[in-house]
Amino acid sequence: MAVYKLLEDFDEHSYTLIAIHCSLEDYRIAYFLNSYINTKFSRLDFDLKSITDASFSVYEWEDLIDDTKWNLISNISKVSQENDEINLFKKDMSTVTNYYIPEHKKVDYFLKIDNGGIFKQSKFILKKIIEMPQIITAYLIDINQLKSKKNLIF
Repeated sequence: MAVYKLLEDFDEHSYTLIAIHCSLEDYRIAYFLNSYINTKFSRLDFDLKSITDASFSVYEWEDLIDDTKWNLISNISKVSQENDEINLFKKDMSTVTNYYIPEHKKVDYFLKIDNGGIFKQSKFILKKIIEMPQIITAYLIDINQLKSKKNLIF
């Protein structure tokens, strides 16, 4: 009887993940990325939801020539909530901050480049992103070190 062995783990998704630090709104970073690295990001009709009901904006571009799917994902969601405590003020509002990838709380956006393997131009794209004057810094993230990498599968 023949024994078949699978060489690849089909549960593992391989993609390139770039962390971006900047102080821009999501639509502005998408616009500047479109200008500097010749992408065509457009906002999806839905936001990603977390367990805590926080919503995170997502921009997407499918490069049909290179068969690559690009996603720009916001990592920070701030929600204003009314406090139930009784105090001197009529309405006491507090801001709750949620993170899509909690182990990288200082990252503002993630750029996920998925082409079914290792993206060969990742260093070139990273260099172009770092050269943008609106970007504070950007760097590659090892997806094997992420605890919440399941959040990036959508």
